[in-house]
Amino acid sequence: MGQPEIVRRLKSYVATRNLPHLLFSGPPGVGKTAAAISIVREIFGEGWRDNFIELNASDERGIDVVRTKVKDFARMAPLGGAEFKVIFLDEADALTSDAQSALRRTMERYSATCRFILSCNYSSKIIEPIQSRCAVYRFRALTPDAIEKRIRYIAEQEGVEVTEDGIEAINYVARGDMRKAINALQAAALISDKVDMNTIYQITSMARPEQIRNLIKMAISGDFAGARNELDDLLLVQGLSGQDVVVQIHREMLDLDVPDADKVRMINRIGEIDFRITEGANERIQLEALIAYMALTGLSKSTAT
Repeated sequence: MGQPEIVRRLKSYVATRNLPHLLFSGPPGVGKTAAAISIVREIFGEGWRDNFIELNASDERGIDVVRTKVKDFARMAPLGGAEFKVIFLDEADALTSDAQSALRRTMERYSATCRFILSCNYSSKIIEPIQSRCAVYRFRALTPDAIEKRIRYIAEQEGVEVTEDGIEAINYVARGDMRKAINALQAAALISDKVDMNTIYQITSMARPEQIRNLIKMAISGDFAGARNELDDLLLVQGLSGQDVVVQIHREMLDLDVPDADKVRMINRIGEIDFRITEGANERIQLEALIAYMALTGLSKSTAT
């Protein structure tokens, strides 16, 4: 379901004031929380806070929060003549199985006077009984055009100059996450009156895509020393973490113009290196092992150019 279709369906709930239990699923920074608050403000007007509570399930993920805070708020009658109250549970996929089971019973018992809006990154972590009681909306990552439009609007309102390559860099960093895009713009505007590509990559601690591509090409063409020098620049000069470098290598490898068999072999090794670093292995040794594998396994020089 596309974002415009989601907006249309949610507006119909506001128009009819007939709100079911809702489950919003999707990546971070795509508007799940904003959609929930917008619905509540449209329905209840200025007094929306009287009939609304927001809880972050990742902070309070045990069964006690459902038995106390959620249940106590749900059992109270709506204020101001409202038909129901709304409980918004952000990051609901962090709730334990016991807490989700208790939540299911609470949703059943107080459905006449209380509606639940659950937000999560992975709907598969929400138990089936809860999913079956909710209208499920799956949000997708925002398009580069949507992010560019909003960034240009904010920059205009704030009097910030953003270059074309700055917009491209923000889109590269954000990857469909509006929150990350706005944070990058704000941070870059604090250190420079002109937000360009270099400022964005500097403030977000990300390498330029062409630098990562250059590292990969040197490695797979057998230039281990050159690839190692590029790695030194990323880790020691720019101060990137090993995890960030692995993520960017994976991202650029997917777009590299190489035979599929070579790409599959390299991505398989990237996944192994990423797992080792996550488990606590030395980042420097693992990244050098990755570029050594690329140099040993290699590709033909024609595909590396």
